[in-house]
Amino acid sequence: MKLIDYLKETRAELKHVAWPSRKQAIVYTAVVIAISLLTAAYLGAFDYIFTSLLKLII
Repeated sequence: MKLIDYLKETRAELKHVAWPSRKQAIVYTAVVIAISLLTAAYLGAFDYIFTSLLKLII
């Protein structure tokens, strides 16, 4: 397949995409950041707990 054909087909496919509005994109980004921070805090807490327990055992 030629590069030009590929680019034309890609452009045609992008016209079928249902793009989110600016407001939706901002909300989705905030949700992803919030979930990432909560997951990091959750894993960090368990890491701290297990590290403390291992220090007590050793």
